[in-house]
Amino acid sequence: MERVSAGITVPSYNAEPPFDPGDAFPETPFRGRASAPNRPYRLLRRLFLDLALDAAAAGTREWNPLKAVISPGQTVVLKPNFVLSFNASGGDLFAVVTHPSIIRALVDFAYLALRGEGRIIIADAPQMDCDWGELMAAQRLDAIQDLYRSRLKFDVEVCDLRTFAVVDRSRPPYSANRRSLPGDPAGSVTVDLGRASAFHGLPSENYYGADYDRAETIRHHQGERHEYQVSKTVLAADAIISVPKMKVHKKVGVTLNLKGLVGINTNKNCLVHYRLGTPSRGGDQLPDGQAGADMAVVRAQRWLYDHALARRTGLGDAAYRSAAWAYRSFIKPFRPLSRSTAVQDAGNWHGNDSAWRMTADLLKIVTFCSPDGTLKDSPQRKTFCVVDGIVGGEKNGPLEPDAKRCGCLVAGSNPPAVDMVAARLMGFDVRRLKQFEVISDPRWDFGLRSPSEIEVVVDGETVAGDRFFDAQRTDPIFGFRPHPGWTGHVEVDAAGRPAKGGD
Repeated sequence: MERVSAGITVPSYNAEPPFDPGDAFPETPFRGRASAPNRPYRLLRRLFLDLALDAAAAGTREWNPLKAVISPGQTVVLKPNFVLSFNASGGDLFAVVTHPSIIRALVDFAYLALRGEGRIIIADAPQMDCDWGELMAAQRLDAIQDLYRSRLKFDVEVCDLRTFAVVDRSRPPYSANRRSLPGDPAGSVTVDLGRASAFHGLPSENYYGADYDRAETIRHHQGERHEYQVSKTVLAADAIISVPKMKVHKKVGVTLNLKGLVGINTNKNCLVHYRLGTPSRGGDQLPDGQAGADMAVVRAQRWLYDHALARRTGLGDAAYRSAAWAYRSFIKPFRPLSRSTAVQDAGNWHGNDSAWRMTADLLKIVTFCSPDGTLKDSPQRKTFCVVDGIVGGEKNGPLEPDAKRCGCLVAGSNPPAVDMVAARLMGFDVRRLKQFEVISDPRWDFGLRSPSEIEVVVDGETVAGDRFFDAQRTDPIFGFRPHPGWTGHVEVDAAGRPAKGGD
């Protein structure tokens, strides 16, 4: 039985770096106190108590809730959601990325478990158009680092795992609009899942990844080969603390701990995002029944990606710019794409049958792969998860969501269990989210086979999994609005049944 705790507080963060607790807790490594309340810090402690972590020492200076996850001298990777440095809708950045006050609280408890001996590394690989400097200015992790250096002579490391980034995000990622980055200081590991991959047995000729060069994606996923390039820092860690944002997602429904594992990849073009075409043609890019004119434009655009932008040359970039100008000037004003095609293109709908497979593969890697990338039969590192839902993201997630102020944190040591609880709190039927099917695969033991095996503690009240996930429950709880491509296909309706709806 896996236990997950969830709690609700006022939906606001402490915004004062270095995000000190607002209360005098006996176990904290510093005596400093914030002048404003830090309710998320207080709530996180309560969730630890609800999980009965180090219960014998609770309330004393020796309380060490993460002692079963982290031991002195180990390396701990704290993995937030740092996908972008801006909210593409113009809204709240912290509806997109993990808030630093949650990170600070977890750094404190990781340090307590290390007893001052070991490493804490905050690491993620954002999108190519994330401005790391802009993101760090908003996060103020430097204030946390300065606190630990000055008071405890301990270095909290922060690492951008990307190997390249876009220079000017207002322009497409042309070859001249990219710059190289150092990437993971430890390098990367190529992991070949082979027959263990969720993609094994599928045709690969229509795969599309994270960048324009889909030939590279196909090279990594064909026949018996299914390769991922993963951060060596992550795979070498003794423990991973995952701190995702509570958000909806256009390709997999929700992005929490499992989908957040995209950020451990140093080459995201190894990740299959969708398959070109419609289901009747072996794809999941768009639903069947799209207008012929729409499909002609979509196919022309992908042809240009393949034959112009994928080359990453000045000539290829110029060819694409010319074609894009001609489309905007002479075609789009008279025959724009339909709204449904514009919203759902690129696999941004409930019929995406690829992205959940990529998510399942990444869970296998982070759970069962040794530091050298070899797949083992037993878990290779400890994990702990805290979902930041103080402010979540709904509707146009994951990159331009509306802020959803919930005041919620969800915590536990089992990533699929924590994600299923968070998804149900969001108001979604976990049976409609394919990413969770991985737990029922008999080849893998993730600690549970069904949501009914999860014991949920909500604000101190213990609820059996059968009751918490019961499809007859009438409450949508937070009632997140899904991405438009998922509307009517993932929600629990007012009668507690899976909602029905069209595309």
